[in-house]
Amino acid sequence: MQQLKLGNIEIEVEQKDIKNIHLSVYPPNGRVRIAAPQKMDMDTIRVFAISKLQWIKNQKKALLEQEREPQREFIERESHYFLGKRYLLKIHYRQASPKVELDHKYIHLYIRPDTSTKKRAEVLDEWYRSKLKRLVPELIEKWEKEIGVKSNDHGIKKMRTKWGSCNTEAKRIWLNLELAKKPKDCLEYIIVHELVHLLERSHNQNFVRLMDKFMPKWKFYREELNRLPYSHVDWGY
Repeated sequence: MQQLKLGNIEIEVEQKDIKNIHLSVYPPNGRVRIAAPQKMDMDTIRVFAISKLQWIKNQKKALLEQEREPQREFIERESHYFLGKRYLLKIHYRQASPKVELDHKYIHLYIRPDTSTKKRAEVLDEWYRSKLKRLVPELIEKWEKEIGVKSNDHGIKKMRTKWGSCNTEAKRIWLNLELAKKPKDCLEYIIVHELVHLLERSHNQNFVRLMDKFMPKWKFYREELNRLPYSHVDWGY
């Protein structure tokens, strides 16, 4: 692992067997990392980093300003969120397989009395995943028709640095599991964002023009998403 320094910004550089250069800014403190092809020289990597300097600064600033949820203990009457709405957690102990149910006020978590905090988190995560798996396909289909593209596959996973991603060659979309906790408009914004990448790979002016065309309020949804608390994570590297 090599280091670049641009002013007061330190950048980790890892060269490996890849075709393209990738830049990431990691929560919670804005750690910057570049993954570059093995044959790329450091001067070229430095020029790339300089060209992205303002973006790096913006990302670091957003991460440092974004509120973090306190670490969850998954206990009675703890606050949890689904599609932007706050619910209280209600624990039900029983000798049976774990289950989660939702009503207008509570997320009901049915577990065995000796269930660990880690297992409680896993049960709830799987419930969130199941909810997104039901909701996402119809939203993707809706926006594919609107935008005029077709994805080949999509998936849901925990992502540390992005709300979503798009492999434009495979036409595969990934969505962050955390989106289950955010307002539906924010979820749709990320879906639109990733589908538009099937028309325009870069975040250039054409990408902005397409976003403005298909979702005129996308900047509002982006700001709302970035204002909302992100879940507590034990960020280890």
